[in-house]
Amino acid sequence: MEQKLFVYNTLTRKKEEFIPLDAGHVGMYVCGPTVYSDVHLGNCRTFMSFDLIFRYLLHLGYKVRYVRNITDAGHLESDADEGEDKISKKAKIAQLEPMEIVQKYTVDFHNVMQIFNALPPSIEPTATGHIIEQIELVKAILEKGYAYEVDGSVYFDVEKYNQTQDYGILNGRKLEDMLNNTRNLGGQNEKHGKLDFALWIKAKPEHLMKWPSPWGVGFPGWHLECSAMSNKYLGQQFDIHGGGMDLMPTHHTNEIAQNMACCGKNPASYWLHTNMLTTNGQKMSKSLGNSFLPHELFLGTHPLLKKGYSPMTVRFFFMQASYRSTVDFSNEAIEAAEIFYKKLAEAAKKLTTLQQNQLIKVDEETDKAIHDFCDDCYHGMNDNFNSPKTLEALNNLSKWINTYSGSNRNSGEIRTETFERMKKTYNDFFFDVLGLKQDDNENADTDDLMNLVIKLRNEAKQNKDYATSDKIREGLKSIGFQLNDNKQGTTDWIRI
Repeated sequence: MEQKLFVYNTLTRKKEEFIPLDAGHVGMYVCGPTVYSDVHLGNCRTFMSFDLIFRYLLHLGYKVRYVRNITDAGHLESDADEGEDKISKKAKIAQLEPMEIVQKYTVDFHNVMQIFNALPPSIEPTATGHIIEQIELVKAILEKGYAYEVDGSVYFDVEKYNQTQDYGILNGRKLEDMLNNTRNLGGQNEKHGKLDFALWIKAKPEHLMKWPSPWGVGFPGWHLECSAMSNKYLGQQFDIHGGGMDLMPTHHTNEIAQNMACCGKNPASYWLHTNMLTTNGQKMSKSLGNSFLPHELFLGTHPLLKKGYSPMTVRFFFMQASYRSTVDFSNEAIEAAEIFYKKLAEAAKKLTTLQQNQLIKVDEETDKAIHDFCDDCYHGMNDNFNSPKTLEALNNLSKWINTYSGSNRNSGEIRTETFERMKKTYNDFFFDVLGLKQDDNENADTDDLMNLVIKLRNEAKQNKDYATSDKIREGLKSIGFQLNDNKQGTTDWIRI
């Protein structure tokens, strides 16, 4: 079967055939987390979406270099060029070194990704590990005349850049419209234009994370790090750049401007963006009390949830929607996903022992139908990684697996190669492409999950947040886990 992959490119606003710059190889960069707090479900959805994309590209036989960064410096409050660094602010409140905050939340992020069965990226660079590369990039942009220095800070000159390039090529907006809808500079009088953004920021004396540079002691702008690291590990131009749709209007727009100014190239051929999460039709937000942390979803401790759900149920829930579609959380929706997931998982379990009966007269219609369902698994993923279409195809295959497993039909009515293709396709897509696993074989994952929950509960107790501590204990008890408390805190658990 000929396999042509088509992807929706935000840059051109249409589906295009995916043709990598170097045949057989794919370079993919995805903006990673800013590690100053627990990773939230919206982040998880983005990273699981690109895990799906990574897995499918590997399945197609590509050699993929997947780079996903860790932002551990330079990301200021409100995603702006003023205010306090998010990590430094958290460190001051907790009376810790910034790198202690970075280490804690990086480890937690990795734990959550492992629980969700996400493959690690090929390279996971950090902003603080690439200060030299960022400084060199600022120098190059200055030399090309697209930036200017003011009192130790360096800014990108958007209006000058737009004279020869289209600054709004990714977000589809004209510069005049953006200027008219941008607030006045206020205290940022050192900027020449409203849309100018920081490449390097002069550090105030109290700023915790700062480095020497040709322009004085400071720290890099948030947008700069991704350009520097993608350039280093994937080159001036690569195949796929991904992230959440919230990054597209500014962060990714500025990345393109930086790369064009420095190298004369748009960094990526294809720009892919995931959509947002909602809860019961409302946008997820902490202020509305309708956002979930992963462990709240696993344990069912959030007041909006009726019960907890396994990590694989949550992953499956995400796979039921295209990465470009909004995903709406409700108890009814995730309960339906749980039923669907268990149905497909049960078919995968039956496949482990299913043997073909002795061949009889081939039923050509059935034989063709099974081949068509196998093809449909590819048709779905080749249509911009449309996982819902692939799940529908797996569901159709599961019906035949159940039929042959239950001896309702003789599996000898299809050719041996058809039978073997059905088994291979189902396993390949259920386990390797969609990244799903059997819940009842997840002892190691249960250990990882429980260790994470125990850590969160101990932190809640240390912070005298006894309501959360009790809610975690009671939530675990309701799903069959008993925590063992002692003078050192909660150290282990048993099934009850």
